Amino acid sequence: MNGRPVPTARAAALAAAALLPAVLALVSPGFALVAAAVDVAALLLCAADYWLAPGASALSARRQVESVLSSGAGNPVALELEWKGARAVRGELRDVPPPGMASTGHRMRFELTPSRRTATLRYRVTPGVRGDAAFGDLHVRLEGPLGLCARQSAVPAAQAVKVYPDLSSLSRSALELARAADEVAARPTRRKAEGREFDSLREYRPGDDARTIDWKATARRARTMVRVHRPEQDQPVMLVLDCGRHMAGRVDGRRKLDHAVDAALRLARVSLEQGDHVGVVAFARDVQAHVPPRKGAAHLRELTRALYRVEAALEESDYGRALDACFARHHKRTLVVVLSDLLDLETSSALVKRALALAPRHLPLVASLHDRALSELAERVPQSVQDAYERQVASRLEDEYRLTAARLRDAGALVVRAPAATFSAEAVNAYLRVKREGRL
Repeated sequence: MNGRPVPTARAAALAAAALLPAVLALVSPGFALVAAAVDVAALLLCAADYWLAPGASALSARRQVESVLSSGAGNPVALELEWKGARAVRGELRDVPPPGMASTGHRMRFELTPSRRTATLRYRVTPGVRGDAAFGDLHVRLEGPLGLCARQSAVPAAQAVKVYPDLSSLSRSALELARAADEVAARPTRRKAEGREFDSLREYRPGDDARTIDWKATARRARTMVRVHRPEQDQPVMLVLDCGRHMAGRVDGRRKLDHAVDAALRLARVSLEQGDHVGVVAFARDVQAHVPPRKGAAHLRELTRALYRVEAALEESDYGRALDACFARHHKRTLVVVLSDLLDLETSSALVKRALALAPRHLPLVASLHDRALSELAERVPQSVQDAYERQVASRLEDEYRLTAARLRDAGALVVRAPAATFSAEAVNAYLRVKREGRL
C-alpha cells in the first residue's frame, strides 16, 4: 500500500505562514496573487514531499508481548523495527493496545539509517480487568525529506492475549510480614500447638502449652522436653467464589470480584505450597467454573485458567447449588472458603443456612471485602437531607453485616472482613491460623 498522506507539524507551520499574504490581500488586492502563489507552492511542496516519502514496504515491524498478561501490573511490550531501504528514514510508530488497558509510550518516534537498520521501541500496558483482550495493528508514519508530509500505513499485527490475575505481588516476605502482624495483634492469647503431625522434640520454653510436654523424653534426658508439631498436609481446601450481583460493585477503583479472584488465587498458591489439595467453584445463579481439589504446583495454572475470565452476573447467587457442586464427589472434611459480600441480609441468610449444614463436618470460612467508604458514610455527620438518607442506608447495611457475621459465627463458621488493600493477606492468614491450630 502507498499509504495515505498525513501533514506534519512543519506543514501546519507553513500553512500558517501562508495565511499572511491572504490577510494582506484584505488590505491591498494586489496581494491576492501573492497569496494564491504561496498557497499553491505550499501544496506543491507537501505533494512532492509525500511523493518522495518512503513506502512502508521497506519497513518490517512486529510486536513482542507475552500471550498472558498480569492484571493490575505493568507488562512490557517491545516493537521491533527493521529498515531495508537505501536511505535514512524518520517517522512515528503507534501501537493500538486493547480497549480499557492503560498504556504509556505506545506512540514513539524513530529514525533508521543504512548503518543502523534496526530499532526496538518499548512501552508498558497495565490491564485493569481480567479476561480476553486483543492488540490492534501497528500504524507507521514515514516522513518525506522535507518533513512536511508523511505516508501513514497499517502493518497487520493483530494479536490476542489473555489477562490473568497478578500473582507476583504475594512474595514470601510479604506473607511473613502479614503473619507476624497478625500474631502480634492476637497476643496474649495462648495458641494451640502448630498442627497435629509430630515433627521433632525441643527443650521446654516459658509459655509452652503443658499438654505438649513429652514425659518419656523428659525422663530420659533429665530436662523438660516438648513435642513440636507441624501442620498436616494433603487436606482439602475448597474456594467458593461468589460471582453474583453484589460482587459487581467497585471498591478502591476495582470490582469486588477482581479483588476476590486475586485473593482466591493467592490463597490457592499458599495452600498448594503447604501441600494441600485445592479446588474452586465460581458461581452466581449457575456454576460458572468448577475445578475439583488437587495438589501440586502445576494445579495453580489450571485454577488460574478457570478463574481468569469469570464475570459478575446481575443475578442472585445460589449458594446451595455451588456447595452441592463442591461435595458431589468429595466428602472428606474440607476447609470451605467462601469469598462473598455480606451486606445484604436477605441474600446472606441463604449462606447462613448452608453454613449450619456444613458444620461440624466441614469448616466454613467466609471472607468479605470491607468498603471503608461505606463505613465512613455510616459515621459521617449529615450536612443535608441527602446526606441523612445516605447515612441511614449505610448504617443499615453495616448493621446487617454485623448481624450476618454473628449468625455465621454461631453456625460454626469463621468470618474475615478486610479492606481491599489487605484482603488477600487476611484470607491467607485465616487459612494459616486454621492450619497452625490444627482445626481441620
